[in-house]
Order: sequence, then structure tokens, then C-alpha cells
Amino acid sequence: MNVPVLEVRGITKRFPGILANDHIDLTLHKGRVLGLLGENGAGKSTLMNLIYGLYQPDEGEIRVNGQAIQIHNPRDAIQAGIGMVHQHFQLVDVLTVTENVMLGNESTTGPFLRRSVARARIEEISKRYQLNVNPDALVRDLPVGIQQRVEIIKALYRNCDILILDEPTAVLTPQEIEGLFAIMRTLLERGVSIIFISHKLKEVLEICDDITVLRRGKVAGQADPQTSTPQTLASLMVGRDVLLEVAKAPATRGETVLSLHDLVVQDERAVPVVKGVSLEVYGGEILGLAGVQGNGQTELVEALTGLRRPVAGRVRLLGHDITGASPRTITALGTAHIPEDRQKMGMVKPFQIMKNLVLNTYYQSPFARGLLVDDGAIAASARDLVAQYDVRPPNIYNNIGSLSGGNQQKVIVARELSRPVRLLIAAQPTRGLDVGSIEFIHRQLIRMRDAGVAVILVSSELDEILSLADRVAVMFDGHIIDVLPIEQADRNTVGLRMAGSLG
Repeated sequence: MNVPVLEVRGITKRFPGILANDHIDLTLHKGRVLGLLGENGAGKSTLMNLIYGLYQPDEGEIRVNGQAIQIHNPRDAIQAGIGMVHQHFQLVDVLTVTENVMLGNESTTGPFLRRSVARARIEEISKRYQLNVNPDALVRDLPVGIQQRVEIIKALYRNCDILILDEPTAVLTPQEIEGLFAIMRTLLERGVSIIFISHKLKEVLEICDDITVLRRGKVAGQADPQTSTPQTLASLMVGRDVLLEVAKAPATRGETVLSLHDLVVQDERAVPVVKGVSLEVYGGEILGLAGVQGNGQTELVEALTGLRRPVAGRVRLLGHDITGASPRTITALGTAHIPEDRQKMGMVKPFQIMKNLVLNTYYQSPFARGLLVDDGAIAASARDLVAQYDVRPPNIYNNIGSLSGGNQQKVIVARELSRPVRLLIAAQPTRGLDVGSIEFIHRQLIRMRDAGVAVILVSSELDEILSLADRVAVMFDGHIIDVLPIEQADRNTVGLRMAGSLG
């Protein structure tokens, strides 16, 4: 092959007490897709931040087209032809596509912005790369998949020929993922080279030409997509065999645990985002709630857990009317909640692990005696749970904020499932987790179902829904537009429902 467009040689990055990148070598060739895999904490994000100028390496060098370069900040990276599309888009909702693309790279005549010039260039880029984006549209009015295209246009507008895509399919429907892959193939044909970071092993095998796997800050190995399987990639990432297929017996449906009748919930703007939802959930089943994020799932979960008050309709839990009840009341009736944003809603980062494990039970026996909290009882329980749920490192006195995302999630799961539970609401429980942590979380959901618990699994990961659920409810624009038994819920059918089509 010719000289690589991007080389990382011996890159090392240390933080206090952590060796994040340990002499990493990485090679990207022109017109190819390099897949970058690794568990949470393997060093992927640190490495990309070094390439994009957000961090500086302690050792090693970065070479672009054979030349060693210094990247002190993202502007240096952009000038070197490196662009990055972050997992969480860097867009301003109230601005148009053109204004977002221009932001930070404005074309001016004196004090005046040259919007027409920028608009024409955006149209040309959109047409050339088959992105089909309206330059005049407000970003807030665009679907997630189109917003992602705006981010790609931003990079191309700045003349990038090396594009880093960080978890680009995390919030896309199957049809949108197909569209993204088509765009990526067009980019490759035009000479752009791509680094593709993902936890979705099947996608990596489909779209990548080369694969590099990181483990514990080092390169664990290279893989050929033509001869690799999801299983071999998972084993290389984790260093052991990983169970990728969810093993579960047929569900044994029990009594009705949760009933919703014409539930209406508003968002912060007093706009209805849950629009008359009626649904029943039974003990001993996993009901998968599928849908692209932003179609009312978050507000529905908040209404069911007491975090948001419905404006109409009724919610009954085990025969009790809990419409508008407090989170403590709903929790006391046997509801467990794994929130979609673990850091904002699932834990208190400065608190010790042991204190996070009793956030909803600290006032009960054996953790409290009247008004006094018994730290000894809390510590004893925490040691048992940390061992049972394999939290690493197992020091209960560490702050939970010091843990990796997967271990933070294990603490939350341990807290929620270590008390009597009749209803488990798990919202995006594996978002951003590596294959080992995903395997663990899935086993816990199946265990609860088999114990007779009613489980609601809210996930934007369609593969997760299809592998775990016994029934699939699809939410679109605030409505449950269809409920399918798992036998009828194939990938294409559910994907179409997620896009609002009943055809």
C-alpha cells in the first residue's frame, strides 16, 4: 500500500494513577475504514482525543501522509485534514444547517456574513456526497439521522479527508444505519479515510476494511473483517470468551403488574410528548419499548417512576393507582428503575460506592435506626453486593465517579435489584457499555424476568430489544403504534414502525 494517511506511533498518555494509552500503534490507509474496538476504559476515547488535539501525548508521534505533525488543539487537527463527528452532536438547535456549518469558520465580507456563499458550498457538498440535507432547515426540526449528516457536512466543509466517527449508529434506526453506510461508501470513493468506533460488532464487520482492538490501554491485536466473527472480536476485546447470544427459556406470563390507560405527559415546554398511551405489562415477561430516542420514551419512563406528573390518564401498579405518586411511594410498591442517564439520574458521583448502594433504602432497617444511619450495616451490605455484581475495583469506599461506565452501571443494577421488586424499568441499560458489561446486564434482566418480575426494557438498540424481549411495543411521536409478539418482530418490521410506518 501507499504511505498511510494517518499513523500513530508509540503514543502514550498518562493521567494521575492511570496509564490510558500504552505505546499504541495505529495505521489508517487512504480510502479505507479502520474499525477501532475496545471495552470501556480500553483507551479509545483518549486516543481519539489525542489525534483530534484535545489532549497532548506524553510519548510517541502522529504522522499525516508520512509527515510527523504537532496537534495542539482541534484547529490544528482540522488544518491537518482531520474531522471528528462526536457521539453527542455539537449542533445548535435554533440555528439553520448553514449557520451551524459556518459556526467557527465564518465566511465574511467586512462585518457581514456571506451566508449565500456558505449555503452554495453546503449544497455542493450535500450533492457530491449524496447527503440530501436542506441548508435552510432548522436543526431542531431534523431527524437524528439528518443531524448526523449535518455533522459530516461540517467536517467536509473544513476540507477533512480523515473522518473519525465516534459511535455513529448509537441513536439511528436500521434504515438510517443503512443510509449512513451508503454515505460512508460514497466518502470512501471520493478519497476520504474513516476511523469507525463502535460497540456493535456486526456493523464493524460489515463496514470496516481493517480492525484494531484495544485492551487495557494497549493494542490487543488486529483483525481481518473477512475472517473474523463477532465472537472472535468480543474475545479479543475482553480477553475471554463472551456469551453474545442471550440464552433464555420461553416466558411464563403472570398477572398484570402495570396498566396504563390513555396516559398523557408533557415536556418542559408544556407540549404533549406522550399522547394517550394505553398498555399492560405482565409479570414474567420483558416488554421491549423500541423507538428512536425523542419519541416520548424518556417522558413516559419519568411518569411511571414519579419523576414527571402526567396531565391526563391513569397508571395502576399491582392494583394501586400511582398516577402522579412520588418516586418514594412508587419505589416502596416494588418498582426498580435503571435510568437512561446513569450519571445524572442514577448516582451521586462524589458519594462513596457504599452510599450509592443505599440511595433509596438508607432510611430503612437495617441501614437506619430511627434517625441514625448505621454505616456498619451499609458497609456490610455493600461488600456483599460489590462481590455479587463483580464491581471493579471492589473498594466500597471509592467514590462512584472514579469507576468506569460499566462498573457504575453495575452499582446501579446492584442497588435496584437487591430488594423486593415487582416491576423493573430499565432505560437504555447498556448504552455506551462494552460487550462484557452488556453480557452481565442482560443476564440480570433475564434473571428478574424468570423470577416473575415485569420488566420494561427501553432501548434504542434494536438488536437488544429483539434478543431480550418477549413482546415489542414500538413508540413513535408519542404513541404506541404497534405491539408485536417477539415471533412477529423481525428487524425490518420493527425498524419501519420506529420510522412511523405501519406498512
